[in-house]
Amino acid sequence: MTEHIYKQIELVGSSTVSSDDAIRNAIERATRTLRHLDWFEVLQIRGHIAQGGIAHWQVVLKVGLRLEE
Repeated sequence: MTEHIYKQIELVGSSTVSSDDAIRNAIERATRTLRHLDWFEVLQIRGHIAQGGIAHWQVVLKVGLRLEE
């Protein structure tokens, strides 16, 4: 069994739709330039309020990238 070593990075995803969409946006964008993304953890959820409603979601993620052998 191989022991895996990970590097952690933080990403901030955003969306006008939902916090889930903000998470998906961050991960989908990161997979275009990063390899071996294995897991994520939500650190913060915040948003912008405009005219009495949620106008924008912003989610901070910690993402684990498995280092190549």
